[in-house]
Amino acid sequence: MKIQRRTFLHAATAGGGLMIFSPLLAAARDYPTRPVHVIVGFPPGGAADIFARLVTQRLSSSLGQTFLIENRPGAGGDIAAAALVQAAPDGYTLLIASVAASINATLHPNPSFHFPADMTPVSGISTVPLVMAVNPTVPAKTVSEFIAYARSNSGKLSMASPGIGTAGHVAGELFKMMAGVDMVHVPYHGGAPALTDLLGGRVQVEFGPLPDAIGYIKARKLRALAVTTAARSPALPDVPTVSEFVPGYEASAWWGMCAPKNTPMTIVGALNEQINAALADATIKDRFAKLGGNPMPGSAASFGRFIAEDTAKWAKVIKFANIKPE
Repeated sequence: MKIQRRTFLHAATAGGGLMIFSPLLAAARDYPTRPVHVIVGFPPGGAADIFARLVTQRLSSSLGQTFLIENRPGAGGDIAAAALVQAAPDGYTLLIASVAASINATLHPNPSFHFPADMTPVSGISTVPLVMAVNPTVPAKTVSEFIAYARSNSGKLSMASPGIGTAGHVAGELFKMMAGVDMVHVPYHGGAPALTDLLGGRVQVEFGPLPDAIGYIKARKLRALAVTTAARSPALPDVPTVSEFVPGYEASAWWGMCAPKNTPMTIVGALNEQINAALADATIKDRFAKLGGNPMPGSAASFGRFIAEDTAKWAKVIKFANIKPE
């Protein structure tokens, strides 16, 4: 599907008419005419990579050009983000951004770019709940009971995370801040060792990705107290949200697509339209659900607002908890 001439002319003239003569906007009319590179800042096989491939396969089919995934892991996604910032704003280099970018904006400020100001939001793709899970030896059966237990054992409970500044870490710090509890943060080098020690009872609680923990929860090797998203997860419908006990609490892993700053809105609009169509597809929704993910449809503007709010939220948590980078 190419961008229709009427749509192109309307978008090009919406800002006052003169921009229609821009060579970049003129080229946008027939976008895409060659393969598009989509940068993923994490290794192949991870959630970011899987969600990206599901959506880009649909884009390749609907827009008639190949969308190529390029995995550029490192620095919590900042290597990939820096590559996007340096790319031409022509729609042929895109980025799968994540919650890590929102966190890194404060925790690891990068002198070569500023997220999200140096990017153009295109569309959300997926959110994935974290789950507040405890070792079964912890006596609390609900979040309220856990808060009471943590307060009566102030500074004695250990909270695992995959590492300093990860989504699980800041989600736990947000809980500590909002619930008024004190726990010792124990960072690990990755999610697997953190989960191993939670299962072994060496730490008491973790705010971890739902897909990683769900098997152990269903096997009753871990107890799920709550999910961190605003709504309950279809994967664990009987498990409440943290916000049912701590009003206003929300945290989630998320992924979405961004383009370089100043990418023509005709291109952004075409990509957004096709991504939203993909997210409405029953097959893709089913694949997302099996991964513990929820589709994140909406306009480019709404995705931009979401990124700004998420970045501001984690900035407050990082400063309140005095989180320092490794």
